[in-house]
Amino acid sequence: MLQSSENFNGVRSTSPASNPNSYNPVKTTTAPIEQATIGRSLVIKGEITGAEALYIDGRIEGKITLTDNRVTIGRNGTVQADINAREVVVMGKVTGNIECSDRVDIRSEGVVNGNVSTTRISVEDGAVLKGGIQVKSGEHKHQSQPQPQPKIAEAPKPAAEPQKALTATAGA
Repeated sequence: MLQSSENFNGVRSTSPASNPNSYNPVKTTTAPIEQATIGRSLVIKGEITGAEALYIDGRIEGKITLTDNRVTIGRNGTVQADINAREVVVMGKVTGNIECSDRVDIRSEGVVNGNVSTTRISVEDGAVLKGGIQVKSGEHKHQSQPQPQPKIAEAPKPAAEPQKALTATAGA
């Protein structure tokens, strides 16, 4: 169905009529993620701290402390530092310990030489991890655990029943 209309010059044009079944994509605007980038040719020696995400494609030597943010080591990135962040994604090379409050993600191209301490970890096929891994319980889970513990302490009675069953089976 076409509608005919005149524009401001008096020229007639045809355009499709509005159709309730037609697809009109919704334009959404999202706030850009504030992320600092250390480029491929940059070398930084020292301590890095801040309040925004960091993408490293260059070389870092020292210490990285971004406790509430994400640190991403790009494919060309080389880090010889201890990292303390909320989330760490490794696609390059890291030599040093990683302390994470949320998640460590080592991609297939990633190499980590050092200890990792986190609440969640993901290691893709092909990734290299040389060091220890400590998976901590989350803060919310840790706070709720003291309540169920007394229930677990009361549970030995059912555990004794299977032993009786084993004894009865062994005697029969």
